[in-house]
Amino acid sequence: TNTVADTLYFMNENPQQTEKGVSMSADLEEQYNKIYRYCYMKLGHRQTAEDLTQETFLRFLADRRYQDMGRELAYLYTIARNQCIDYYRKQKPLALPDELPEVQEEDELLISFALQEAVKQLPLEEQELIFLKYVNELSATEIGQILGWSRFAVYRRLKGCLKRLKQLLG
Repeated sequence: TNTVADTLYFMNENPQQTEKGVSMSADLEEQYNKIYRYCYMKLGHRQTAEDLTQETFLRFLADRRYQDMGRELAYLYTIARNQCIDYYRKQKPLALPDELPEVQEEDELLISFALQEAVKQLPLEEQELIFLKYVNELSATEIGQILGWSRFAVYRRLKGCLKRLKQLLG
C-alpha cells in the first residue's frame, strides 16, 4: 500500500522534468502540515485528522487534471473540506478534544481558552476564515481561491470577523 509520505518521497527522488513538477512536490510537502491542521480544526480529533489528511493527498495525487488550471491549493483545500464533510455525515460530531495544550502559564491558558470560545461563537464560515488566515497563514488571494471569494471580499469579511471577535472578547 502506498502512503502519502512514500509518494512524496518518490516525487522528490524522481522529480518531473518540468520546473512546475519540481516545485509542486516541494509545495505538497509544505502544504501537508497545513492541511492536517485544517482537518484537525474541523474535526478536533488527531487520528481522524491524520487519516483524512492522508486521504486528501491520495485523492489529490490521483487526479492530475488540476495541474494545468493553476489552482492546486484551492483544489487541495476543497478535497480536505469535502473529506471532513463526508466524515461528519457518517459520524456524530465529537466534543472538545481530549488533549490539552502543553503546560502553559495560567494567564496564557485562560487567554487561549477565551479566544477559542469566542471563535466558536462565530459562524462556521468565519471560523474557517480566521483559521486559514492566522493558523495556516494563507494570503488573501489563496483564501479567496479556496472559498470562492474575491481578494477584497476576503479582506472585508476578515475585518468584520475581527471586529466581532473583539466585541466577544470584551
